[in-house]
Amino acid sequence: MSQIDIPLEQESAVYKTLLESTKAIPWSIHWDSLSFSYIGPQIEALLGWEPASWVSVQDWAERIHPEDREWAVNFCVAQSKAGVDHEADYRALCKDGSYVWIRDVVHVVRREDGSVDSLVGFMFDISERKRTEQRLIELQRELEALSFKDGLTGIANRRRFDAVFEEDWVDARRSGKPLSLLVIDIDYFKQYNDHYGHVQGDYCLKMVAKVLEKAVRRSHDFLARFGGEEFVLVLPETDAASARQVAERCQELLVQEWIPHERSMTGKALTVSIGVGTVVPMFGDERQSFLELVDRRLYQAKLRGRNRIADAD
Repeated sequence: MSQIDIPLEQESAVYKTLLESTKAIPWSIHWDSLSFSYIGPQIEALLGWEPASWVSVQDWAERIHPEDREWAVNFCVAQSKAGVDHEADYRALCKDGSYVWIRDVVHVVRREDGSVDSLVGFMFDISERKRTEQRLIELQRELEALSFKDGLTGIANRRRFDAVFEEDWVDARRSGKPLSLLVIDIDYFKQYNDHYGHVQGDYCLKMVAKVLEKAVRRSHDFLARFGGEEFVLVLPETDAASARQVAERCQELLVQEWIPHERSMTGKALTVSIGVGTVVPMFGDERQSFLELVDRRLYQAKLRGRNRIADAD
């Protein structure tokens, strides 16, 4: 028997069997009454709701997650009214109270005069895909965080400093509030490495980073490893006197830690030299020039015998 000889009812049954044997959930809605004319039995296996409970589009709307409902309903209704095929991803409510991610693919059936006759479509379970996408987002965030972290000390790295310094510079210029910067260098660190070895030198850098972290008391203060044995502290909304106090606190905390350094020319314990600068950025000022100024002050602290704070030329 050829295909054209198959009775219409038998042919419809074949199509229905095919539709109901797929994982996709077929459905159709009468546009004028906004009522379901059909929904595949697979819906019960996925969401727990019996096919007979899908009567109107209101049933569909009420079974969308509250956070997704407004935009999903508005989007689908608007696209359907315009006669545009579309698809939407949203979380659908299961009968047991849990949610499943659904992709609803909608085709608009139009009459000869162009008016909307009905909607037909398929629902797909995309929960696994969404979980994969979320994990990829999390991994991307983790990688981004790692790219901004110094691998040895665990604090922020130079790349992160550049970004934060730029943000704080713009904020200070906008607000007219002072921005302070400390550049900190471990005294005689080469001699420390030569005497104790590079493994102990790495451990020393970690200890210094932890000490400097204790000196940071406000959530918006920022510490980073600048490179080698240098560290930087960015202090928003901090005047020169307060910046000097932070520098002194860094040195005091390091004294309390008392990290032995037998080859130091400043004593028997590890010390640091610190350059300090404060600025209220004006239009046309360059943050790189300010950074270079503070770095020169660090150099002056070293020239004056190390274990010094230099906050003026």
